[in-house]
Amino acid sequence: MSADKKRVQFRAPDRLIDRTDALATVLGEDRTDILVTALREYLQDATHDDALTQEIAAAYYDDEISYDQLKSLVGAEEAANLRVLKQQLNEDFVDDIAEQ
Repeated sequence: MSADKKRVQFRAPDRLIDRTDALATVLGEDRTDILVTALREYLQDATHDDALTQEIAAAYYDDEISYDQLKSLVGAEEAANLRVLKQQLNEDFVDDIAEQ
């Protein structure tokens, strides 16, 4: 995991933060550790959802996210596969236009 960190501020419901603080107390951790762990696990689970992976791929194909962002979401191997497919799709599009 990278040592680089970025400060993030957000608003959350009081009850959610109260639960986070209670869990942090039980585990002897701070709120940030709990929130980072929860976010990491959510992102890990979310990117293994086929429907979401398709949305991520579509965002990449539409140039809404970069290759580096794609790789951080789906992993290096899947990102490489999607990059090859994007190149093939672009080549097919060019070929189709050239034939018209």
